[in-house]
Amino acid sequence: MSHNPVRPWRNIERRKSRQIMVGNVPVGGDAPISVQTMTNTLTTDVKGTIAQVLAAAEAGADIVRVSVPDEASSRALKEIVAESPVPIVADIHFHYKRGIEAAEAGAACLRINPGNIGDESRVREVIKAARDHNCSIRIGVNAGSLEKHLLEKYGEPCPEAMVESGLEHIRILQDNDFHEFKISVKASDVFLAAAAYQALADATDAPIHLGITEAGGLMSGTIKSAIGLGNLLWSGIGDTIRVSLSADPVEEVKVGYEILKSLGLRHRGVNIISCPSCARQGFDVIKTVEALEQRLAHIKTPMSLSIIGCVVNGPGEALMTDVGFTGGGAGSGMVYLAGKQSHKLDNARMVDHIVEQVEKKAAEIEAAQSD
Repeated sequence: MSHNPVRPWRNIERRKSRQIMVGNVPVGGDAPISVQTMTNTLTTDVKGTIAQVLAAAEAGADIVRVSVPDEASSRALKEIVAESPVPIVADIHFHYKRGIEAAEAGAACLRINPGNIGDESRVREVIKAARDHNCSIRIGVNAGSLEKHLLEKYGEPCPEAMVESGLEHIRILQDNDFHEFKISVKASDVFLAAAAYQALADATDAPIHLGITEAGGLMSGTIKSAIGLGNLLWSGIGDTIRVSLSADPVEEVKVGYEILKSLGLRHRGVNIISCPSCARQGFDVIKTVEALEQRLAHIKTPMSLSIIGCVVNGPGEALMTDVGFTGGGAGSGMVYLAGKQSHKLDNARMVDHIVEQVEKKAAEIEAAQSD
C-alpha cells in the first residue's frame, strides 16, 4: 500500500545474521528475504530446464536451484548458468565430485547435505572448489537423511539432532576458513522444522534458508508452508525461503511472495483484497477476481487493490488501498483511487477499467521512484 503510513505494530524485528552473496543476490543481514524455487526437469534437458528457470525468474524468483545428480548434468549446468538471469544453486547429493564440477560450471552456490555427501576429506575438496570459483555453500540438513551416528545418539530425527548435524558441518567449513555459507534444517513435519529452526537461530549467526520440505500438493503444501514459514518469519527468523510443492515451480514462487507479502516483508505485484462474496454482492466477485489476477499478473510494482461486493465493508477496505471497487446497485459500483471515492462505474466495464487504473497507478509509482 503506497499511501499509508508505517504502523509500528506491523513491524517484524528480523534476527541479525551476517550477509553472504549467492551470485549477485545478497542473503542475510539487512538484505530483502529472497525467494527461491527448484526446477523439476531433467537437468540434461537443457532447453526445458532453461525454460523453467526463465519462467521462475519472470515470476520473481531471486535464485533457482538445479539438481546435479550425474556428470552429464554437470556438463549441462554450464549451459544453464550461461542462460540464466538469476543465480543458480547446484543441488548436490551423494557424490562430492558433482559439487566440484558444479563449481567449475559456474554455479553461484552449492547445496550439500551433510548426511550424504561423504566424510570430511571429501567435504574439504568441495570447499576448495567453492572457494576457487567464488561459490557459496548451503548446508542442507534434512530430517529424512540425518547421519547415522546422530540417529543412534537421539533415536529418531529431532530438533536437537538436526541442529547438531548443522553445527558439525558449520565447524568443518569454518575450520577450513570458509564462511560464505547459509544453512537450513528442513523437515516435512511443521512442528519439527519450526523447533529445529528456532534452536538453530539461537546457535549461529549464519543466514538461514527456510523451508518445509516435501510439503505436498498446491493447496495442502501452501497451507503447511504458510503455517510453518509464516510463524518463523513472523518471529524474525529467515533470510531466504523456498516453498516446496508438488506443483509447477512458478507456483512455489507465487506462494513464497504471498507469504512474505502477508507479513509485510516483501512486496511485489498487486495485492488483491477481496471478499468471499455473499448474497449482498452487486457483481460476481469470484469471477471478477479470477479475471483480474490473470490480467494483472504482469504488474511487478507493489500496490494494493480492493474488490468488495457490497457497501458493508467495501468503502472501509477501499480507504486503505491504491485502487478499489465496491459493488452497489442497479448494475454499477464505486471506484476508489488512493482511498477516496472517484467515480461510478458500470459492472460491465469493471474489469477493463480497473486494469487501466492499476496500470496507470503502477506507472505513476514507478515514475516517482525513478525521480
